[in-house]
Amino acid sequence: ARGGVGLIVTGGISPNRRGVLKPGGAKLTSKKQALKHRVITDAVHQAGGKICLQILHGGRYSYHPFNVAPSALKTAINRFKPRALSTRGVAKTVRQYAECAKFAQIAGYDGIEIMGSEGYLINQFLVTETNKRKDKYGGSFENRMRFPLQIIAEIRELVGPDFALIFR
Repeated sequence: ARGGVGLIVTGGISPNRRGVLKPGGAKLTSKKQALKHRVITDAVHQAGGKICLQILHGGRYSYHPFNVAPSALKTAINRFKPRALSTRGVAKTVRQYAECAKFAQIAGYDGIEIMGSEGYLINQFLVTETNKRKDKYGGSFENRMRFPLQIIAEIRELVGPDFALIFR
């Protein structure tokens, strides 16, 4: 930040336990955890910088036996087959993304970046190859877009209009 960096974006932080990339991976799921981030956000701000937290749920790329995805389709790069999220599980995950964003705000971040690319959970919902769902989150492009659009809407509702929201 001291060198004039325009924006720092952290590495991926999961919105829940099932989305961590490996056991013990980073997650932000409580105010207590959020307050521990203040050492970083305060240092960046003192140096005149801005910092956003990247929210990343690994989906079927989460390397542990509790991983979840839109559909129960194993990937070649992971020995663990994911469990397909129920419709209720999808709604819970949307809430957890929003709560994670709120905790990032409490932690002093200037905004968040939602990781919607590179094959992680949100991208798995968007792509027909990894989304074989028959409910309102599968099938048509409109249905497959429902998950990320709900995440964005719930985050914006919780954090307000002045908190930066980046979608990658």
